[in-house]
Amino acid sequence: MFIKVNKDKCTGCESCIQSCPYDAIVIKDDKAEITENCQLCRACLTVCPEGAIQEIEEESDKKEKGQGSGVWVYAEQREGVIAGVSFELLGIGKKLADKLGTGVSAVLFGATGAEAQELIRWGADRVYHCTDELVSAFNDEPYADLLSDLIQKHKPEIVLAGATPIGRSFIPRVAARLKAGLTADCTALEIDEGTKNLLQVRPAFGGNIMATILCPHTRPQMATVRPRVMKRGIYNESANGELIEVKADNIKSRTKVLEIVKEVSDISVNLQEANVIVAGGRGTGGEKGFQLLYELAEALGASLGASRAAVDEGWVPYRHQVGQTGKTVGPRIYFACGISGAVQHVVGMQSSDIIIAINKNPEAPIFNIANFGIVGDLFEVIPLLIKKIKEAKGL
Repeated sequence: MFIKVNKDKCTGCESCIQSCPYDAIVIKDDKAEITENCQLCRACLTVCPEGAIQEIEEESDKKEKGQGSGVWVYAEQREGVIAGVSFELLGIGKKLADKLGTGVSAVLFGATGAEAQELIRWGADRVYHCTDELVSAFNDEPYADLLSDLIQKHKPEIVLAGATPIGRSFIPRVAARLKAGLTADCTALEIDEGTKNLLQVRPAFGGNIMATILCPHTRPQMATVRPRVMKRGIYNESANGELIEVKADNIKSRTKVLEIVKEVSDISVNLQEANVIVAGGRGTGGEKGFQLLYELAEALGASLGASRAAVDEGWVPYRHQVGQTGKTVGPRIYFACGISGAVQHVVGMQSSDIIIAINKNPEAPIFNIANFGIVGDLFEVIPLLIKKIKEAKGL
C-alpha cells in the first residue's frame, strides 16, 4: 500500500502540502511528490482539488489481506493441565469471532482428550489436538514447526496466545516464519468496525501511553495477551464441538526435554492465582507500612502485592510487584494501599473484580477505577480493618 501522485492531473497548487503532518509532500518540477516520510495517514487524499493523489493497493496487499478466516487460540498446557490464560483467550476470541462472523478454534499440544473437551466447553468450536510424544512437554522447535504448519494449512485470520514464558518463547518464532505481524503483551483487543482489522492495544513508552497497533495487510494477525486481563467466557457443560487429531509425523527436533525442574517458592507470592491481594505503594512510607499490610493480608488469607515504587525502594522483593513490569493479576478483591494509580500499575490490576483504594490524597488517580475508596491515613484505617476482620472471624 502506498500513496501516489498522478503527475498528469497535478497542477502544483500546493494544497496538499499543508495537509501533511509528516512533511512528506514536496514540489518538484511544479508537481507534488510523496517522499519516504509518508506514514499513510491519508490526510492528503481529500484535499487535492484535482483528485491527483491516490492510494495504491499492491498485489501483495490484496493477496495477503484476502487470506484467512477464523480466530485461533493457542491453548497452553503444563504437565497435562491447561493454563488459565487459555480459557481467558477463548473468552475474548469468541467475542472477536462473533464480530467477524466466523468461528473460534483452539490448538492444544499435549494433554488428554478430556482437557481438549474442556476447551470446547469454554467456547471453542473446534480443537486441533496433537498427543504425539514429541510435543508432550514444551520445546521451542517442534512447537513452532507444528503450529506454523497448521496455520499455513488452515489460514486463520487471527492467532492469539498467552504472554507467558512459553508464549513469549515460541510465538515470535512462528510469526517470523509466517512473515506475519506480532504484537506482544496486549491488554485489550477489538475489531475495527470499518476495516475489520484487529486492534491490538498495549502499553508503550514505559506505560506512559497506550498504543493501538494493527496489521492491515499481512495475515494472520498475531498477538500475545497478558494473563488475567481478559475475562473467561461462559462455561457450557453440554457444548458440542469438533475435535481434530493432529499428527507431528513430519516434525523434527534437535533437542529433547529430559526433565522439568520446578522452582520452589512461597505459595503466598503466587499473585496470578490469588483471590485476594493486599498491595502497597510508595504511600506506605516504608517497611513499617508494609508490616501493616502483611498483617492485613494474614487476617484476610490474602497475598501481598506491591507497586514498582515500593519494590524500587527495597521495601519488598520484586516477586511481589504488580504492574507493567511485574505481574498482571485479576483477583476477586484488590486492596490498593498508598498506591497513587499510575498507568504502569493500573494495567496490571485493572481487571480485578473489586478494587478497594486507601489513600490520603482524594485526587489520587486510583480512585477513578476503584469500586470503593477510603480517603484517610492507612496507619489509621488498616489497624481498624484488621480489628474488624478478626472480630468477624472470632479471633
